Order: sequence, then structure tokens, then C-alpha cells
Amino acid sequence: MSFPGHGRVLFTATLVRGHIAKFHIPYLKWFKEQGWETWVAANNDYPDGICEIPYCDHFVNIDFARSPFSKQTLVAYRQLCGLFAHEHFDIVHTHTPVGGVLTRFAARDARKTGTKVLYTAHGLHFYKGAPIQNWLLWYPVEGFMSRFTDVLITINNEDFERAKRFARCRVEYVPGVGIDLSKFAFAGCRDEKRIELGISDDSFALLSVGDLIPRKNQTAIVRALPLLPKSVKLYICGDGQERDSLLCLANELEVMDRVFLLGFRDDIAEIMSACDCLVFPSIHEGLPVSVMEAMASGLPIIASSIRGIFPDLLEDGESGLVLRDVTSQSIAAAILQLMGDYLLRDHLARCAAASVRRFDLKEALNAINDIYESVLMDSVTDLLSSQKNRIES
Repeated sequence: MSFPGHGRVLFTATLVRGHIAKFHIPYLKWFKEQGWETWVAANNDYPDGICEIPYCDHFVNIDFARSPFSKQTLVAYRQLCGLFAHEHFDIVHTHTPVGGVLTRFAARDARKTGTKVLYTAHGLHFYKGAPIQNWLLWYPVEGFMSRFTDVLITINNEDFERAKRFARCRVEYVPGVGIDLSKFAFAGCRDEKRIELGISDDSFALLSVGDLIPRKNQTAIVRALPLLPKSVKLYICGDGQERDSLLCLANELEVMDRVFLLGFRDDIAEIMSACDCLVFPSIHEGLPVSVMEAMASGLPIIASSIRGIFPDLLEDGESGLVLRDVTSQSIAAAILQLMGDYLLRDHLARCAAASVRRFDLKEALNAINDIYESVLMDSVTDLLSSQKNRIES
């Protein structure tokens, strides 16, 4: 599927490295291959300040903040208004809650001149079990912002069903942003990577992948370590505000020699091949890419039973161990179960690798591209209708 080139597309999100580079390079590449001019507007969060985005013709730094109450929010909104005042885009595809709200509001006049605005919700902040303040703030905000949205894209079934009830725009379901399964299909460097990471032959290596923030709940894994044999080590890939508190907790629990913070990594596939289990006790998610990557890697998974994981990704006892109640005790018990049962580990890995195929990047690209094509056809229809009305009048 393809559509004519020479259009202009803008992708926006709160962060470049933290979001655009993680999820949207394949989509920028696809547009470039169709002959489109590609733009990205986001906050440059690379530590060295160098921002080189593959397949991006123009990058605009926007001073987004993750919190809607930050003083930077007004600054970012004015920057976006300036961008839309000077540039016209055929498609604007926005991501992340704050970035999505500001972009859609700033683009409301652009929609009157033919710009089509899409928003992908990578996990609505109001979900079953969410704090009441999330519902009080984000439910009315997203309902209002749907007025300035042509297509609201959801990536898990709970969000899809809820969005159909509140949104005043077209709602679509797409199974995540997609992952390149070929990168994670049992990478053949396990021994070399274990040596590089210092994982001994008798160690059982736990892996956690995600930002070091309270929502990812890595503290629960650290608290489980004293309940496990000393051969169990924890490797955490990610950066964030919880780094110091995780180290303090590990020191307090006397497991500092068993916790390794690896920071932001570009070799996740190889690290997954070197570890023995992914532990993912997150409090809430949209549809976690790191879980899908572990499934593709053949890595047994222990995860919380939250939206976007159960039942969207994992079936308990078949493709993973799903914890109904996430505590240090339940995590430790699940780890001990895996350590003592090689056949179970093998069964979980094989079932997960088979079920994750439906989230392949090609499937997600095809689904999103169908949506792009349809909104562009709507643009043509709107233009013809407008011309007809002018002629008749």
C-alpha cells in the first residue's frame, strides 16, 4: 500500500531520544520512501545535545515538559503555534499525553486548511484502577481534545473500548507501534554478552528494561533480591529520577553487589539474549515494547497483570507468569519457580515467541498506513466538496 508523495508530515512527542527514536524511525523511513518531506518537533533529550534523527528532513526543538503543570508548557505551546503559523503539513501525527494535547490545540486552525491530525494514545492515563486524580484531569481533557483530532489511535483493547465511548472523532485500534522481530529472534551472542556484563555461569540474571521512574516499579524487584539466592543478579536498563533511590535501597538491603544499573542501552536485543528472565512489575502501561521484545527474544517473563500486558500480550502460565498481586514476595516466588523448572522456562519462551508475531513491525506499519491513506482520501473528498459548494454558490 502506498500513496502519492510530495506531502509534508510532522511527528511530535515530548522527547526525541525517549520517544521518537525509540518508536517512530520506521514510520519516518516509510514516509521518506513515499517521497514525503518529514518533520519532527520534540524536546532534544540527548545528553550531548546532538540530535540526528534518521529519515528526518527538519527537526524543531520544542521545550516540552512531561508535566502539564510545568512552566515550560506555555513556552512549548507558543513554539508550536509559531511552527503551524509558518509551515503547512498534510499530516500531523502526535504522541505522548502533554505533547499530544499541546500539538492538537496548536493545530486547530491548521485543520481548517486541510491538515489531518492523528493522536496515538500509548496508554490513556485513565484506566481501570487508576488514581482518581488521573480520571478527574485526563478524562475530560482527552474528551475535549478529541474535538481537534481526526483519528485517535489506541494500542490496547481497554483503551479502544473506552475511547469509543468518549471520543468525538474516529477511533482506531492498532496493535502497538510494532517491533522488528528479526532483531530479537534468539540473538546468537549469549556467552559473549554474559562475559561482557560480568554474568558468571552459575548466576541467574534478571533483567528490567524501562525508565527509572516510580511507574516502572523497579523497587519491587530490588526488594525481592534478599528473598532469593545470592546467585540471582539484577540488571536494569534505563535512566531516570529513581536511579539514586534504587541504589540507596540496594545498599540498605545489602544487595548492592547484585544490582547493576546499565543506563540507556542500544543493545537491548543482545542483553536479552544474555539474561535468564525479564521481570516487569510496572504499575500501568499502554502496550510495553520491552515485554514484546522479550517475547521475541525467547526470554521468560514475569509481569504484573495490568492493562496492556494481560491479556493483551501474556497468558498466565502459557506465555508468561502474570502476577495478580505484585509484591516482593510474589516476585521472588515466581523467580524461584522459574529457576527450579527448566521445562517451564522453555514452554513460556516458545509460547511467547509464537504469540508475539502478531505485533511484528510490518503488521503495525500496514495498519497505520491504511489509516494515513484513509485520512488523505478524506482530504481529497473535503476539497472536492468545498470546490463544488463554491461553484454552486
